[in-house]
Formats: sequence, structure tokens, C-alpha cells
Amino acid sequence: MSEFAKEVTKGDRFEFGKNWQQFLTTLDDKRVEEAEASLKQMLGVTSLDGKQFLDIGSGSGLFSLVARRLGARVTSFDYDPHSVACTKELRKRYFSEDSNWTVQEGSVLDETFLETLGQFDVVYSWGVLHHTGQMWNAIGNAANRVAPGGQFFIAIYNDQGWASKVWLWWKQSYNRLPPSLRFLVIYPCFVRLWLPTTIKDILRGKPFQTWRSYHIRRGMSGWHDVIDWVGGYPFEVASTEKIVEFLRPLGFEPLEVKSCGKGHGCNEFVLRRVEK
Repeated sequence: MSEFAKEVTKGDRFEFGKNWQQFLTTLDDKRVEEAEASLKQMLGVTSLDGKQFLDIGSGSGLFSLVARRLGARVTSFDYDPHSVACTKELRKRYFSEDSNWTVQEGSVLDETFLETLGQFDVVYSWGVLHHTGQMWNAIGNAANRVAPGGQFFIAIYNDQGWASKVWLWWKQSYNRLPPSLRFLVIYPCFVRLWLPTTIKDILRGKPFQTWRSYHIRRGMSGWHDVIDWVGGYPFEVASTEKIVEFLRPLGFEPLEVKSCGKGHGCNEFVLRRVEK
């Protein structure tokens, strides 16, 4: 049994890849184009021609696909074998037998593995490093893959103080319960996450509009996204200031920081590694 499988069995890790498999059934050209536009905007580019792009924790493979469409030579890896399979499926659909897109199974905590990859012009890891169980080590290891002058694009869960501690408890409870009893966690969390939005829709005279249109905006259904959020464990958080402070001594300067305010989502960071 692999280390990943052992962690899942013990209740120490959520299988994100199974949700990504559902996401791929809804993926269309419009969603790909939206992802492409968001990547170009955050990186401040119109093309990635001639660039080396590393996707750490590739998940569905969507942003690996986008980077390849923009002309980059792409290396993707994920710790979850189901996510690796998803990324390989997207490569097969859009860039079959392409030697400029490599997909592997590996861990960002495995420094020996990372050394074999080299350094990259763009290192991308959205919503991944806080799920490793060793977030700060993961951020440092990922940062080391950025070549001098390169860009580091990461998204890390926002630190909400006591609220983050409460969510940690719910996530631990979900993963450590047998599957037949996980409804005891999912149902109350579902109400907590969706009741305010549902009330707002009703007051606006558009009952359940957000729920009905959710898959268009997010790709996954609202229900699958609740499972993804509640199940997402390991789980760590950080403020925008702490991320910037941690990376500055490693030679990074922030180019773009997008805060989610006081919410439970991700703060996004694009940083440049200063050339020495």
C-alpha cells in the first residue's frame, strides 16, 4: 500500500482526485478559456512561449493545460494518483503524445524528487501547499524550484483565527469517520455554507439562483464543492503578511497579492525571484 493510501485509510488525508474526476465531466472550452484568461492576468503575460512551467499539485490538470496552450513546456505532478490520472486524461484529450508536457506522481515534500526536476520560469501551485501537512516546508521546497527572475504563483488558505480552528476540527472529524457516518459532518456544514446565500437569493426574488448556476462558475456542483471544502485535510492557513515575510528572505518580491478579505477562501500571490 502506498503512503498516500495509508494516509487516506487512517483518516489523515482527503482524496481530492476523486472530485477532480467529476470536474472533468463538466469541463468545456469556455471553462478552459476562462482559466487561461485568469492565468494571463495574474502573471501579467499574453504568452508563455519558451517558458518552463511547473504545476505542483496539478489536480484536474486544467492549469497545466492552459500553460501548454500558452506555449510553455509543462511539468505536472501530484501526490494523489487520481489527480495524476486526471491530468494525464487532459493531456490525452488536448495534447496527445506531446513531449512538451510531462505528468508525474510525486510529493512537494520529497526534496530528492524535486531536485530531479530542475528549476522553472513559472512555478504554479494553487490551493495545494496548505494540504500537505507541512505547509511551510512545502512552500520553501516549491520556491526552490523557481529560477532566478522567475515567477512563483501560489494560493494559500486565509487565516481566520478561531474560525479556521473550527474548520480544522470539522475536517478532521469528516476524514476520521467511516464513510457511512460522514453525513453527520457534511449536512451541518452544508447548511452553514449555503444557508446565508440561499436566504440572500430568496430576498432578491431569485430563489436558489446561485445553487442552480454554481456549476457554470465553478465547474463542480455545489454539493461536490462542499465535500471538497469540508473534506480538505490536512489543512493549514496563513495571512498574506506571513507568506510575504516568509518568502522575502528566500529572494522573492511580491508582484501581485490578492486577498480574500476575512473569508475562508484562498489568498493569491505572484512573486518574482530576484536575480542575483
